[in-house]
Amino acid sequence: MKRPLTLEDLDLPIGKKTRLYRLLHKYGPGHGRMMVLPIDQGLEHGPRDFFVNPDSINPEFQLRLALEGGFSAIAFQVGLAEKYLRTFAGKVPLILKINGKTEVPPDDEAFSPCNATVEDAVRLGAEAVGYTCYIGSPRQDEDFIQFGRVRREAERAGLPLIMWAYPRGKFMEQKGGRDSFYAVDYAARIAQELGADVVKVNIPKIDEEKRALYPKPYNELKLTAREMLEHVVASAGRTLVIISGGSKRGDEALFQDVRTCLEAGVAGFIFGRNFWQRRFGEALDAAGRITKMMQEVGQPSVEKAVAGGVR
Repeated sequence: MKRPLTLEDLDLPIGKKTRLYRLLHKYGPGHGRMMVLPIDQGLEHGPRDFFVNPDSINPEFQLRLALEGGFSAIAFQVGLAEKYLRTFAGKVPLILKINGKTEVPPDDEAFSPCNATVEDAVRLGAEAVGYTCYIGSPRQDEDFIQFGRVRREAERAGLPLIMWAYPRGKFMEQKGGRDSFYAVDYAARIAQELGADVVKVNIPKIDEEKRALYPKPYNELKLTAREMLEHVVASAGRTLVIISGGSKRGDEALFQDVRTCLEAGVAGFIFGRNFWQRRFGEALDAAGRITKMMQEVGQPSVEKAVAGGVR
């Protein structure tokens, strides 16, 4: 079983290290694990994701779930943070997503413009900044430049920077699609190369019908799900890896994926629809079960992080 990274492994400035310590140890599952509840789907997908659970259209539903379900943080766009966080300030840590887009234009040339700033994150008391980067998009040159500006601002503010690393665009589809092992592995490496402190990626998949499109040697590799995840973690290097939950699916598949990810050495998860598309009590039960798994499977050393001088 692969040992996850600890804060001792990361050469971080004091401000970033302090805030990451709170996300990994003080809030949520603890023990060096992170479990984030994102609610940016209203911007990215429109209101349709809330239809299955009408209560979830009110962000107070997700805030209550984050608080009572023991999440490490909630990820909001700036408008929701300003309008709904006040009652929960200091109780539910904030990750401010500072860029985003709608699903209306096609993803052929995907780009996510900034609609908020690192200064907004500081003003709102955020523990970290979230940024979506579309790996492989024809507009990735603009994306990398924009990310570079955000990275420098986050560095000055002492805020950890979490990259939502999403392979997208017409060229990525020509190489086997956005969830292929090639795409996800590449995205994890780019996050480290560009200076992200944490990277969010999807679980990589092999589609035999698209195998011929994968660049060499990915088209020849025969790896298990765990082996692919271990490679993704290695490609991310000293950037912590958290895994996306994606769309809601059955509990058996969800919990098996969680176990496989933990055994591969990931630092945590970012679960949105898998939780808030459930009724509140059901969501709390699922959060509790996953929290227990995160505290038991491949548990990293708390003592090492504390010994590194973080309080």
